[in-house]
Amino acid sequence: MWLSVSVVADAAHAEALADALLALGALSAGIEDADAGTERETPQFGEPGSAATPLWAHSRVAALFERGADLPAIVAAAADAAGLAAAPAYDSAEVDEQDWVRLTQAQFAPIRINQRLWIVPSWHAPPDPAAINLELDPGLAFGTGSHPTTRLCLEWLCASIGGGERVLDYGCGSGILAIAAARLGAAGVTGVDIDEHALAAAAGNAERNGVALRLLHSRDPLDITFDIVVANILTNPLCVLAPLLAARARPGGRIALSGILLEQVEQVRQAYRPWFDLTLQAEQEGWALLAGARS
Repeated sequence: MWLSVSVVADAAHAEALADALLALGALSAGIEDADAGTERETPQFGEPGSAATPLWAHSRVAALFERGADLPAIVAAAADAAGLAAAPAYDSAEVDEQDWVRLTQAQFAPIRINQRLWIVPSWHAPPDPAAINLELDPGLAFGTGSHPTTRLCLEWLCASIGGGERVLDYGCGSGILAIAAARLGAAGVTGVDIDEHALAAAAGNAERNGVALRLLHSRDPLDITFDIVVANILTNPLCVLAPLLAARARPGGRIALSGILLEQVEQVRQAYRPWFDLTLQAEQEGWALLAGARS
């Protein structure tokens, strides 16, 4: 039996609080967006050449301790070490002893995108050997095929790639969209991300799936145009990136954008209106995919 503890902190103290919890005996500690899954969710994203993006203003620090740990004393000491004026409120729960590897693997079954495409973790046999099966395990970089925005983009790529296109996946994460584009018949696929870990994950996943991707950091120059541009990020960075992404689409080229809540559709359409007349192509669970052709 283990004990988990969860504390909400601001960006200025979250990392120091996680470090203090580790120093006080935590077996693990991590930081996530306390507003994840809501309209207040904040992406960790920066523009090419910008300084590192700070942690979330409303961060959640989660840590795991051995049973019997004095959590009130530990949280108070960690808060003091992190420079907080007072010990914060926290949530705690007992966590059963488990086979964590098997438990984690059981949460990630093969995902059927459509009749043509499956996402299959490495520990599963492909349910449909005749389909295109992308081998992809959950990891640090976003993109396993389970999130509605990823599924929307994959479905759009299946319907849009006829073969021979040049494709840009901006904010490529694990590389799932770029790999899918290559397996679907694109002639050349470029993935761009701001995170070195994401690019490393994408490179490994591309090799595992037998495809060649051109992978670039967002600070690297990108001066060619593409037949298809796809970006699955979030609304605010998509709006900021509108001129950059529009410049990467050739005249008549197509763009697909997701990571957009339904109530944010018009905001994104307005940001891209100088170059594209975006239309709502599909929606899942409150998320939208917008697409259009470059004028």
